[in-house]
Amino acid sequence: MPSFDSSRGRFRLADRHITVLAHLMDKEAPPAELFHSLGELQRIGLVGPEGELSPLLRDLLTALAQPLVLIQAEMTGPQGPLNHGVVVGQDTVFSHDGWPGDEESEYVPIQPSTLVWELARKVKLQSIDIEESELLGVPEITTTMGALDAAFAVMEQATDDVDATRTAVIAAVSGASDLAEPELSALAELAMSLNSTWRMTTTWGGASEAASVRSIAVWDCGHHGNWERVQPQEPIQEGQIGPDTTLRVVRTSSRDLWDKLADLLPDKEDLVPSNA
Repeated sequence: MPSFDSSRGRFRLADRHITVLAHLMDKEAPPAELFHSLGELQRIGLVGPEGELSPLLRDLLTALAQPLVLIQAEMTGPQGPLNHGVVVGQDTVFSHDGWPGDEESEYVPIQPSTLVWELARKVKLQSIDIEESELLGVPEITTTMGALDAAFAVMEQATDDVDATRTAVIAAVSGASDLAEPELSALAELAMSLNSTWRMTTTWGGASEAASVRSIAVWDCGHHGNWERVQPQEPIQEGQIGPDTTLRVVRTSSRDLWDKLADLLPDKEDLVPSNA
């Protein structure tokens, strides 16, 4: 069920509610399959009986209709995939966060000056000093996606015996790749310590083929730190990845990732309103 907090200008909306609002903004009746979603919006007062949009929605809908920059954060962890993001409009910026098991996201207005902080928050980027003993002895690992798939296949059948699981993962990766030590054991350790993987993508310049895109993909490996996946290179197209695709991950610091998140954002001179 959608909801809103007028005191803070925040909303909880699912994608289907956003679709209804987009139809109403265009003076169109939503299709029949969205009538239930329309009714939910009407029951809480965001939409009137004749399809009138509440003034409370003005800033959010303006940003969604005419975005300067769209930022998407895709995270995958033990509870499955989650999508977060930021919509940068000409006058307002809205951040939205998903929640495990909930179709609705919370849309909250933020100050443009806090944008990089907001991106860091979405991916749980923290300044943590990694002990030398946790650095695994390798700065990067290059193998194939098939080797990683082999590791994950073993981990899906893992028991509480960590040592046995580690041995089985190393054997699986060895059989699926030509990795040697210390990279072989390092990849097994990274796979076993993986808290989440995340990908941040920024897009501006409209929805055409001329749109500009920047993206970064990272493994959050807990006490083993953050590792940037530099190959396959983002943005990845559907069907582009296979078992023989090169996989290369490079250890990186929180400070470097902060700079890379900032670099995802366009300069002011790059921005052109999408309706220009």
